[in-house]
Amino acid sequence: MEAQLMQLQSLCIVVLMIAGIKVHRNRKLHVKIMSFAMIWDIILILQIELSRSAIIKASNAVTNSMALNIHVSIAVLTVIFYGFMIQSGRAILSGNIQLRKRHKILGYSTMLLRILTFVTSFWAVTPKV
Repeated sequence: MEAQLMQLQSLCIVVLMIAGIKVHRNRKLHVKIMSFAMIWDIILILQIELSRSAIIKASNAVTNSMALNIHVSIAVLTVIFYGFMIQSGRAILSGNIQLRKRHKILGYSTMLLRILTFVTSFWAVTPKV
């Protein structure tokens, strides 16, 4: 049941991010939605860590399944991209409109990574038989 609740939260985060992309022309709403989605995602990571000791499990990369290692790699990369998104987004809000194209490319890349994190999470939580 716990895994399904986390999967549901993950799906909600993806849907929220898609909504944030859809309203990108409304800058205030875009910032609020995307900030909320990224914060919720970080909170979800903390939930997973606290309930499953995910960092310890992930650090055993040699003994983990390939699916888990792929999932963890994509998830970490997603969080790193959040940093780039925040940095470029804040710069744009401060008036540096030259970063818009980069922010858009980073945004779609981050969205792709987040979707891949969601998809690979199903493989990562599948119990070993």
